[in-house]
Amino acid sequence: MRRYLYFSVFSSGLVTLTVELTASRLLGNVFGTSNLVWASIIGLILIYLTAGYFLGGKLADRRPESKVFFSVMLWGAFTAGIVPLASRPLLRGAASAFDQLKMGDLLGSFVVVMVLFVIPITLLGMVSPFAIRLAITRPEEAGAISGRIYAISTLGSFIGTFLPVLLLIPVLGTTNTFITASLFLMAVALIGLGKSEGWKKVLVWLWMPLLLGLFAVLWASGALKNTPGQVFEAESAYNYIEVLQQNGYTKLRLNDGQGIHSIYHPDDLDYSGPWKQFLAGPFFYPGQRPEDVEGMAIIGLAAGTTARQATAVFGALPIDGYEIDPEIIEIGQEYFGMTMPNLTAYAVDGRWGLYTSDHQYTLIGVDAYRPPYIPW
Repeated sequence: MRRYLYFSVFSSGLVTLTVELTASRLLGNVFGTSNLVWASIIGLILIYLTAGYFLGGKLADRRPESKVFFSVMLWGAFTAGIVPLASRPLLRGAASAFDQLKMGDLLGSFVVVMVLFVIPITLLGMVSPFAIRLAITRPEEAGAISGRIYAISTLGSFIGTFLPVLLLIPVLGTTNTFITASLFLMAVALIGLGKSEGWKKVLVWLWMPLLLGLFAVLWASGALKNTPGQVFEAESAYNYIEVLQQNGYTKLRLNDGQGIHSIYHPDDLDYSGPWKQFLAGPFFYPGQRPEDVEGMAIIGLAAGTTARQATAVFGALPIDGYEIDPEIIEIGQEYFGMTMPNLTAYAVDGRWGLYTSDHQYTLIGVDAYRPPYIPW
């Protein structure tokens, strides 16, 4: 049973970090990913874990039973799965408040959503100290077992750091990542209850995964944001992506929606935006003329607005566009007319792409940050 206890601790550590990293995307889609948002998420989750460590140790001394241990894990998993479903209407309201600059409503929504994490994170924080109490049978092995359990939990957290970012969120989306992590940990806890209390006892708890699945079907459908003119939305490994069609123009918005990253109209190239500022580059050098531009690189290609304008002004010169998010490149080709034969799009970090390229450029445009945040 001790081996399964270790596996349970590993699973709890994995799910805890999965929830934390996915929480940053859940909130970042609306509130952005500024240092203040990140600090709030990390700081509050650490407070919740602190409470969990304290309460878990207390409860373990009072009731050092496997049934209680797995019940705590089960409730932690269940409430973690409820968070994105309960927060969905709040986040939609916050997105609307963001667009209308209702900062009071926005702040209130942020606080309420973060409060929703109190119960699941506190319960998950109770797992490790409780597991230590159950695993120790002799005082002389207390140090070794404590170190082993924290090492196993940390290893799970390490995997939970990368799993949502590299796999779950791009494939499943934010809400389904929460639900998947929740169902996984519920399964671990239910198996643990079956092993320790008998499989008939498990039937009492089956309502939890069934209810969560029902909630997911009823609540998790529909767009993440109800933005007027929305024709497409997706979550990639890097961004929440939204394509809008408004007044005949197609617009690309990312994450919290501050700023238009690309814009397209089949019969118009002058969008009264910042993209054409790059076209003034040659005029900063005495004697340079637009026809002297022989090659161009764009760091932060997005959906190709600057590339289309540059092609119209400078002719069909070779353009290398570096865009870290491959899904944005696909969207640019599908929705933004980014099909110019002179454009080569590279799905790579712009700094690395420029460093490893053997091409020479007359003009380099750097647009690898998003408003309103400071570059880099």
